[in-house]
Amino acid sequence: MSDRLVLFICTGNYYRSRYAELYFNATVPTQLGWRAISRGFAPSPFNPGPIAVSVIRRAQARGLPLPDDLPEPRRLIERDLYAAQRIIALDEDEHRTYVEQDFPAWRDRIRYWRVPDLHLMPADEAFARIEQYVDALVRELAAGAPMS
Repeated sequence: MSDRLVLFICTGNYYRSRYAELYFNATVPTQLGWRAISRGFAPSPFNPGPIAVSVIRRAQARGLPLPDDLPEPRRLIERDLYAAQRIIALDEDEHRTYVEQDFPAWRDRIRYWRVPDLHLMPADEAFARIEQYVDALVRELAAGAPMS
């Protein structure tokens, strides 16, 4: 069975969506056949490095594997949306405008969570909220998976 895809989207593909991707891929049972990728609506060329240091620290503290070669943030394109079976934008207040402006045909296929950026929520609180949302998503996917 080929993997089914969860797409996590945030503004910069540097912090929230990257952590959601790492956490999901580390915690979803392989037998479910799901994996995650992440993208950003507007990645910034001014971020230092490919991923936020806070994401690396949280992943290490949780014992999550990090790829040897972390990819640079990637901008969301429509092909990413077509490839995904589940699409999640990390913060409804921030990201609904991007969807309406750039991908209006997808508005009904995107699920919105409520994980605001750093200026509105400290990183540790955001990471904990992402973990809660991802854990709930994994339970949802497991409940919909055929019994083996």
